[in-house]
Amino acid sequence: MSENLVIVESPAKAKTIEGFLGKDFIVKSSYGHVRDLAKKNNAIDIENGFAPTYEISEDKVEVIKELTKLSKKAKMVWLATDEDREGEAISWHLFETLNLQLNKTRRIVFHEITKSAITEAIKNPREIDKNLVDAQQARRILDRLVGFELSPILWKKVKPSLSAGRVQSVAVRLIVEREREVEAHKTKASFKVVANFIVTDQKGNKTLLKSELGTRFNTAAEAEDFLKKNAGAIFKIKDIETKPGKRSPAAPFTTSTLQQEASRKLGFSVAQTMVVAQKLYEAGKITYMRTDSVNLSETALKAAEQEIRKTFGEKYVNPKQYKTKSASAQEAHEAIRPTYFENPTVEGENNERRLYELIWKRAIASQMSDAVLEKTVATVSTSAGPETFTATGEVIKFDGFLTVYIESSDEEDDETKEGLLPPLKVGQELQLDEMLATERFTYPPARYTEASLVKKLEELGIGRPSTYAPTISTVQKRGYVVKEDRPGRERGFQVIKLKKNKVTAETKTETTGAEKSKLFPTDIGVVVNDFLVENFKDVLDFNFTAKVEKEFDEIAQGLKVWNVMIRNFYKPFHKDVVQTEQHSERATGERFLGIDPASGRNITARIGRFGPIVQMRVDENDDKPQFASLRQGQRLETITLEEALELFKLPRNIGAFEEEDVIIAIGRFGPYAKHKGAFYSLPKTDDPYTVNLERATEIIKTKRQADIDKVIKLFPENPDIKILNGRWGPYLAFGKKNIRIPKDKDPKSLTLEECLEMEKNFVPSKGRKGNFTRRKKAE
Repeated sequence: MSENLVIVESPAKAKTIEGFLGKDFIVKSSYGHVRDLAKKNNAIDIENGFAPTYEISEDKVEVIKELTKLSKKAKMVWLATDEDREGEAISWHLFETLNLQLNKTRRIVFHEITKSAITEAIKNPREIDKNLVDAQQARRILDRLVGFELSPILWKKVKPSLSAGRVQSVAVRLIVEREREVEAHKTKASFKVVANFIVTDQKGNKTLLKSELGTRFNTAAEAEDFLKKNAGAIFKIKDIETKPGKRSPAAPFTTSTLQQEASRKLGFSVAQTMVVAQKLYEAGKITYMRTDSVNLSETALKAAEQEIRKTFGEKYVNPKQYKTKSASAQEAHEAIRPTYFENPTVEGENNERRLYELIWKRAIASQMSDAVLEKTVATVSTSAGPETFTATGEVIKFDGFLTVYIESSDEEDDETKEGLLPPLKVGQELQLDEMLATERFTYPPARYTEASLVKKLEELGIGRPSTYAPTISTVQKRGYVVKEDRPGRERGFQVIKLKKNKVTAETKTETTGAEKSKLFPTDIGVVVNDFLVENFKDVLDFNFTAKVEKEFDEIAQGLKVWNVMIRNFYKPFHKDVVQTEQHSERATGERFLGIDPASGRNITARIGRFGPIVQMRVDENDDKPQFASLRQGQRLETITLEEALELFKLPRNIGAFEEEDVIIAIGRFGPYAKHKGAFYSLPKTDDPYTVNLERATEIIKTKRQADIDKVIKLFPENPDIKILNGRWGPYLAFGKKNIRIPKDKDPKSLTLEECLEMEKNFVPSKGRKGNFTRRKKAE
């Protein structure tokens, strides 16, 4: 048995580290957290300083058994979990759970998995930092208190099975408020005038010079008058101004900037970025991926400088150290960078290679020279009036860091990109090719992407590197927010043209409002948000939430006592909970839409038991109201009376098949056809409001055939037992149990006795997706 036991968080990391250490070390994984707050309500003793009760997670019982056995035999246990608060807490939980002794335990940290970093960490161990543990513990306890007290309120006042969280609810609020800004936006039109001139040089070569009028016109008439006025006008270069400029590289990646750039450049979700980055880190290819620091170590600075000098040359070298702007930056981490700068690429899966190359380019570029630019602004006058046109051009004199990396933006606009201007001189006369007045429209604020939401949360001081990805995943899993693409709509716009001294006008069309991978609030998300904002102003307040984050930082620095901070938060919060439970009205988001012209009944829209619905009834005493579910894309806040009336056309009797009516309706699980007491789901491609009898008959026949094909064998003497063909192969259906049939057995030849024996020996899996699923151990 090895004298030294090293415990890390993930098996991938364990495998990498074991290769660096000698035979005297054995490296094992805890597979993340081993303990958490007890699942019951009494996990936190509020009356006794919020003392927590922890329990070993179900899926970690065997892990703890193995680690306990190994730690008792080892002379020294090295706790090598991650260097952030979560990692520190995992080390503390391991220390407590394994009953380790101080004199036989060392805590080590490293931000890169290299032999030198591991060796250095072993040489410089420390004790567990209880301040960091307390900061993590405070966050976990406070979030449990908020969740456990808010969620039951939502069940009573909004809808069963809902949940709330301190950071997730603020994230939903941002998305809801942005959606309302978009809906409140009133589009305004104006006319942008662009003049294209033909410039001829001394050799007779012709170049097009594009320029823009400094003002815009509010109406088509004004724009047309201006163009007519310029018919036959003389245009000259009035002024030329050339300014030197430079562009500096961005700092190396932090967690949030990596998430933003990976979204823009690679199309990764925030969660996907973190999964891929974790793999790169555990394979020893990049430094630790949860950080809000832009700092680089001296070793990294020298390595980057050496690589730049070797690959690009001396003039591209410009070493610099960046400073983290945020005062709340956690521990003294490094920025995210490649472990070895001499490797511009690495082997691995495609996404791992792509993300690694992005990190390498960003880190290398941060240590390179500025790009030297020259910007030229030419002013063009017209003899028709005092108005002037402006043409701008930009030329790169020295590319510097741009030879490696160009940072992306959320608001990229091709029209703003500048090229090189042709040779010009003051007083030079220009030949007008054409002048265009194009109708342009104002745009509402952009809806959030996952990456831009991370950026906003960071700007507000809400959340930390370890919380961005789980927060964004949670609000989508809860059904408060959806990430989706939405098609645009056709819109007409006017173009007025002056060419060869003749003014013409035409109407063109464009697609506007198309959205890609944007975050939209659901109706239930809006109703829950409004209820929480109304009744829990502090918890949903951006500044208050940021203040709580800052207090966690102060606990980590030893400046605040964790349970005092919790008490100061909990007292007013709990008071609001009691007040809300006793006095608040039920929240349904109900809107009165109007009156049904046929029956005179009131029509409203609200949240129902299974989601958003419209309702038709005389008054609250009407015991036979009609209900209809909203269609995809419809929202409680925007649905109209006309749209609601359409919804009441279901259920539809579309005719008879096999002498029985076929009824089309929408239920809890979506649109369906009902025939002879059986239900047949309509595919997403079929609209329940327009599907005809021929198509419904086809769906019914297809489902019947699928059911026939599904059956492998039946047992008349015991109808509860069936051998069926499923998505993952043949299985035994025994009442409500689904039992996988081993590959070495022929399903068709199984006897009733063999099936009964299989049921007797069946041990259900603990997986969440049914009896076939095995719980996957988190790395």
